[in-house]
Amino acid sequence: MNTSFETYQRKDEWLTPPYILKALGKFDLDPCAPIKRPWKIAKKHYTKKDDGLSKVWKGRVWCNPPYGNQTAKWLSKCSLHKNAIVLIFARTETKMFFKYIWEQADAILFIKGRIKFYHNNGVQGDSAGAPSVLVAFGKRNVRALYESKIKGILIRLK
Repeated sequence: MNTSFETYQRKDEWLTPPYILKALGKFDLDPCAPIKRPWKIAKKHYTKKDDGLSKVWKGRVWCNPPYGNQTAKWLSKCSLHKNAIVLIFARTETKMFFKYIWEQADAILFIKGRIKFYHNNGVQGDSAGAPSVLVAFGKRNVRALYESKIKGILIRLK
């Protein structure tokens, strides 16, 4: 298995650690699920082949979007849907963070330490390249962050 930094940078599917998903409860939809996944994330999954951004979303959504220039599109859809938890890097100074999180989200959980994402084969990788946050849209999801006991600092925005 090639684990060079170049391969790491090209990879666009990073699986959320199972302990985070378990702590947050059940989800109805994962609109940006990995094509190959070693565990179920939600009742319904859309992969990049399905183009989850173009689909109608129903119910409680888990979103670990592609990072980079596509992240803002996913945050926009989550903010309009109003029933989602999103996992992204804590890039608090960016335009997208101001527009979709500081101005529209209900709460943010700044996770203590760096997450170790998983590979599609279920093997845990190295620590992420930056700190991560969980962003809640909707009161039910704020409560889920609070009750999750995931180590970090929860900030209610509304």
